[in-house]
Amino acid sequence: MTLTATRGGQRQEMDDLYAINAAKSEFREGFNLADPSRMLAIADPDLVNFSDGQPSEFGESGLDALKTRLANLFERFTAKLSVIVIEIRLQGDIAYDYGWHDLTLTPKDGAEPIRHRDRYVDIWRRNKEGNWKLWMYMDNQDVADPFRPEQIPSAGAQVHGSF
Repeated sequence: MTLTATRGGQRQEMDDLYAINAAKSEFREGFNLADPSRMLAIADPDLVNFSDGQPSEFGESGLDALKTRLANLFERFTAKLSVIVIEIRLQGDIAYDYGWHDLTLTPKDGAEPIRHRDRYVDIWRRNKEGNWKLWMYMDNQDVADPFRPEQIPSAGAQVHGSF
């Protein structure tokens, strides 16, 4: 009996991982096809949006602001988004994933493309219908490691207090 429950649990976990990956694909395609409605379709009605450089946005008014901001972005730029998911963790009806968004914005006026690489965290929740919806979103600019390996003291040097 435990084996059957485990198999069912593993199958459900794989279904959940697939559903969240599919939603992340919709997020990506919303950018790449300049279609805010695809991105909003995966959002929970109570979305909390902490996008870097933007005001904090909550719920319906936040979704309206996000839709307007995306429409304005797509009027001026062609977007190419690559999503790099590091991990998706499931915890009952809550899940989270994190990774990087690599976004290239090509101005429609012919100017040079602009590249952004952000690190992100998504928190998902399963709604009453059993669908995973993006509940909380946070991102910020990814930065290079300021230390080169030759600048990091060895473990022995740290023990003796010298750098």
